Amino acid sequence: MTLTSTLTSGRFIDHEYDRMIVRFSMHDGAREIPCAISTSAMDDLEHGAHVKPEQREAQFARLRDRIEACAESKYRATEFEGTPPGIVLRGIDFRP
Repeated sequence: MTLTSTLTSGRFIDHEYDRMIVRFSMHDGAREIPCAISTSAMDDLEHGAHVKPEQREAQFARLRDRIEACAESKYRATEFEGTPPGIVLRGIDFRP
């Protein structure tokens, strides 16, 4: 797998309430990289705020820079999970 210098923003896909994740994508050139972040990780980033399901997209937008920086770090470290392989972010990924 060839990794280019920088991932770029992709799209907000959805909030999966049952799985408690927000799915989004990033791009390595023309290749779309599937990504997800747990809603608890997003709440932790906002110091314990618990937002309503319909507010998850707005919360993602507020935190997007931090989320994408973390996703890029895991991408560079080739920390992929699942099928198809993608990036999964949890609260522990944002701890110093």
